[in-house]
Amino acid sequence: MRVHFHGAAGRVTGSMHLVEAAGRRILLDCGMVQGDAEAEALNAADFPFDVASLDAVVVSHAHIDHIGRLPQLCLRGFSGPVYLQQASAELLPVMLMDSASLQESEAERINRRRRGGEPRALPLYGREDVGALLPQLQPMPYQQKREIFPGVFLELHDAGHILGSSIITLEADGKTLVFSGDLGPDGTPILRDPQRRAHADLLLMESTYGNRNHRERSDTIRELGDVLDSAWGARGNVLIPAFAVGRSQELLYWFARHWDEWQLARWRIFLDSPMAAKVLRVYERHHDLFDEEAQAVWREKPNPFQLPNLHVTETVDESMAINRIENGAIIIAGSGMANGGRILHHFRHRLGRRENHLVFVGYQAEGTLGRRLVDGAQWVRIHGHDYRVNAQRHTVGGLSAHTDQNGLLAWYGGFEKPPQVALVHGEDLAREALAGEIHARFGVTAVLARPGMQLAL
Repeated sequence: MRVHFHGAAGRVTGSMHLVEAAGRRILLDCGMVQGDAEAEALNAADFPFDVASLDAVVVSHAHIDHIGRLPQLCLRGFSGPVYLQQASAELLPVMLMDSASLQESEAERINRRRRGGEPRALPLYGREDVGALLPQLQPMPYQQKREIFPGVFLELHDAGHILGSSIITLEADGKTLVFSGDLGPDGTPILRDPQRRAHADLLLMESTYGNRNHRERSDTIRELGDVLDSAWGARGNVLIPAFAVGRSQELLYWFARHWDEWQLARWRIFLDSPMAAKVLRVYERHHDLFDEEAQAVWREKPNPFQLPNLHVTETVDESMAINRIENGAIIIAGSGMANGGRILHHFRHRLGRRENHLVFVGYQAEGTLGRRLVDGAQWVRIHGHDYRVNAQRHTVGGLSAHTDQNGLLAWYGGFEKPPQVALVHGEDLAREALAGEIHARFGVTAVLARPGMQLAL
């Protein structure tokens, strides 16, 4: 068994790892790089392997930095099966259709401004290309080992990151490879805790927050309530960049849990995303994947996805109409890192007002607008224009869908024997800190994966 690292090896996004085993070539994830223009330009490059030689793809979950280049892979010659958990198989087309639509819109916007002689901008793929991929999907339940090729066994376990997120186990050539995918924290609302694994010869483990620990969730929730009170008292609005899958549902869950305490009936709540209604329906169909506490909330509180003052805005006109609201609006919109999507439209209208509050509830990758705002930028450029940032900013890291350093170490410590480990899906500062802790506690020297690096078992 041999692993070739091609993406999310020294950065957080663009997950892509090639496994050779039992004469087969299996790609783990096929994600987009997210960040500044230079980083995202990598998505148009050739794949660093022979696409036609791939036998299968296994997807850890349906976030774009793990699935965003799948349509390109098919356009360039891949025709094999794509294995993924059942809920992920329902979320994947929703996510990729939105990605394709954003790319088509951005190409159209660039082409309207191009001058004579400049080449036309083209999207990486379109909605038709996404549709062509869907027959290749092979949904699987958790905890069901499947022989996908002679001598190659695949099993998925719950990673607790988003609905359908999976820890991937491949067995072949007498060896066991475990890929953590993205691991959620224990106690994440709605989802079950990440499942522990007993054995691995090689572990590919995410390290997004390998150098820090999150605040207590209770402190974070209290802070979120305080932000809402402050914004209401200032007659402002609350802007929350959030991914349509995972974070948006968690926010609605907390609104339901604290409906009376936070006096949420006085607000108008907008989930401003064309894919939001579809994602909510997928969640509703998979109650079996919820934890016990979430099941109780659905029984005893206002349904988080059907709050009486919740407006799921799908059309552009509905989205634009939100900006006529002077105050009292909570606006949840994508993208989660503010590097595209409808949140930019709301930023243009709201960032300049001091009474507004901007709340970041997830990781902001280097080079994204979200990271610049978190780092204190006073001016930001959106759609070719500069905007002053006067809105108050809050980073509530306790809502992260990624576990922290303590969580990663605890999950790693769940193996009966500490396995060889390669750290992926993290910036170098985070990976170096986590590698140091792994060596100090378990005596294992972690490998910091780099693009083009190979590991053999």
